[in-house]
Amino acid sequence: MKTLLTVAHKELVDLFRDRRTVMLGLLLMPFLFPALLLGTSAMAEKKARTQLEEALKLPVIGAEHAPNLIAHLKSNNIQPLPAPKDPDAAVRAQTYDAVLKISPDFGAHWRDSRTATIEIIYDSSRQDAQIPVERIRATVQVYARQLGALRLVQRGVSPEIARPVQIAQRDAATPESKRGMILGLMLPYLLILSSFLGGSYLVIDVTAGERERQSLEPLLATPAARTAIMSGKILAACAFAMLSLVLILVAFKLSLMFAPGRLRMMTLAVPVLAQMLLVLLPMVLIGTTLLTLISASVKSVKEAQSYMSVLMLLPMVPTVMLMVNPVKQQLWQFAVPFLCQNQLLLKLLRSEPISAEIWATYLASGLGLGIVLWLLAARLYHKEKLAISA
Repeated sequence: MKTLLTVAHKELVDLFRDRRTVMLGLLLMPFLFPALLLGTSAMAEKKARTQLEEALKLPVIGAEHAPNLIAHLKSNNIQPLPAPKDPDAAVRAQTYDAVLKISPDFGAHWRDSRTATIEIIYDSSRQDAQIPVERIRATVQVYARQLGALRLVQRGVSPEIARPVQIAQRDAATPESKRGMILGLMLPYLLILSSFLGGSYLVIDVTAGERERQSLEPLLATPAARTAIMSGKILAACAFAMLSLVLILVAFKLSLMFAPGRLRMMTLAVPVLAQMLLVLLPMVLIGTTLLTLISASVKSVKEAQSYMSVLMLLPMVPTVMLMVNPVKQQLWQFAVPFLCQNQLLLKLLRSEPISAEIWATYLASGLGLGIVLWLLAARLYHKEKLAISA
């Protein structure tokens, strides 16, 4: 134990002598991640609010055939415009979000109380056009319902005849879970990435770097157990990564106090932050032991760094998978690396309770994988070729 702590202290002292590296490792992410998350969320919220509140410019083909509909659109803050020559090309070129086409026989069908056709031309592949298109569709549907009700009343029939069933909706989501959806889009991935690779620089430097500088061989030649030496290096990297995570979470908590819109209602209480650190602790161990294993098996720092691009993609797997194929939470998911961290962080952000069974499954699987990687790295540390520089 004394050797382990001595090595960890030595590695941390050496690291903190390089102030530029420490500043980048500890302060860059706490400033960058909140700015990235809050900035994108604020821009998305501002754009959505603008699209909902500002006057919507809508080119209309055949506006002269439906003057009442045009008046209804104007009363709902939708400004009809002359139609372009090629509406499909105008929509594809993003000149307009949508174009409304009224059939020439609309007036005749309207007078005969028959169904008239109105076509909304839009590009479904454009995400930014979804809100304007929904505004147009909802406005036209309201007009259609009002017109249908007037036709029934004119014939002495109650409009309720056309609505035999009325659907009522009740949202069971809590205010906390709704607010957690905002941070749940990016925060879990950023935290998992930071915990997984937070100690990467130190891990690579103390193994592959020392091997290149030929300073690892004298250290391994000492009477100290190689397992203790390796564990001390891993402990130092874990401590540095956890310190970085603490600063990131504190920065998020402080930045939410000054966030615009709905983000200001988000709160990250101290117990929640502590649970997040507990969730990320096994990932820190997995990341540092895996990088130690890689660093001990390569011949140079450059070769070790070549694995970083692949490792950075691993935390994206659960995020992409859940976006493409959302699944219900099951116990086995909390034993799958990266996926379990994502699910637990989402639960904490949504203020959902986490059962003891889930905690036990997660900690056992996460720490178990970390121990397996530690044993594999220790096996490499006991090989004599590790001390030989490339």
